[in-house]
Amino acid sequence: MTTEKLYYEDSHLSAFTARVLRCEGNAAVLDRTAFFPEGGGQRADTGSIGPARVTDVQEKGGEILHYLDAPLREGAEYPCAIDWETRFRRMQNHSGEHIVSGLVHKIYGYDNVGFHMGEHAVTIDFSGEIDREGLSRLELLANEAVTRNIPVRTEFPSAAALAAMDYRSKKELTGDVRIVTIEGVDVCACCAPHVARTGEIGLIKLLSSMRHRGGVRIDMACGMDALLDYRQKHESVEAVSRALSAKQPEVAAAVDRLAGECAELRLRCGELSREAVRARLGVMEETEGNICIFDSTLDEPALRELVNGAALKCGGVAAVFFGGGDGGFRYIIGSAHGDLRLQTTDINAGIGGRGGGSAGMIQGSASKSAREIQDFLSKYKN
Repeated sequence: MTTEKLYYEDSHLSAFTARVLRCEGNAAVLDRTAFFPEGGGQRADTGSIGPARVTDVQEKGGEILHYLDAPLREGAEYPCAIDWETRFRRMQNHSGEHIVSGLVHKIYGYDNVGFHMGEHAVTIDFSGEIDREGLSRLELLANEAVTRNIPVRTEFPSAAALAAMDYRSKKELTGDVRIVTIEGVDVCACCAPHVARTGEIGLIKLLSSMRHRGGVRIDMACGMDALLDYRQKHESVEAVSRALSAKQPEVAAAVDRLAGECAELRLRCGELSREAVRARLGVMEETEGNICIFDSTLDEPALRELVNGAALKCGGVAAVFFGGGDGGFRYIIGSAHGDLRLQTTDINAGIGGRGGGSAGMIQGSASKSAREIQDFLSKYKN
């Protein structure tokens, strides 16, 4: 049973009527459909057929199966509606991807070797590297192609015509091949619905890039998804602007200044922590037993310095516990006598701990209460 593929006749058709040829379980075959089945890197359309919700569409064994949340009557005719906003966003992103991939191939000769269309963005992998300047130029040229409002033409050329064409394709194709042409920009084999003219794509924005397997991976968004991305980032910049009392174009400089101030404060805090350690060690009495300290003010380098100094003033272990709260304590334990690695299991058992380290120092976490930890260390002998 052949289904008429309305999505090839009119990519903008969002409402139509169709008759159910067969419905087995919750999978229906229609006499005609504008629902695009997953393919070409584009997800399947969703929507409704009569009272049933369309959750997925797949082409299997030459049939287009519409997966539903409820069965339909065979032979009955139903009104059908596609979730148009989702479909249109996907067409914007997919057509925008063709423009970018076509320009990359035209300018650099690179192939599109990977393509993934996410919920609100597209990821493309190219076979060669493109620097920051090249990406900026690519984005500008892509948006110029949008503003020229070039027709996006689709066709199924004859075998002879196809053989004479120079077109992009990730794999060898057989049978009927559908070609999508954006004049002067791209010619590519693709089975998915596209916009009618490039102007419908709206903004093309390259969001990020990274080196990937000898080439480059680009994340991009088009049209309404590009607008959504801009809104989210604008709200973030606006919030940072208010927090730092800086104009929006100046937030990067303001953040740099703040980061510098924070670095200076960290250095000063480190100096104060080391001064506090020296003062505590100066008045610390020596003992043959263990030393147990709970601290909430020193940074970790200072805590390790405190443990090393305290270990020289005791005959057992010097332990510092910090943090606390629902996550328990973190600990640093040192010893100037014996190998702590041989004692780690016993110590962790006594404090409800997990961790390890070297002969002179172990670190980890402790889940028992301060009182339980103090009671254990007051009796523990190494």
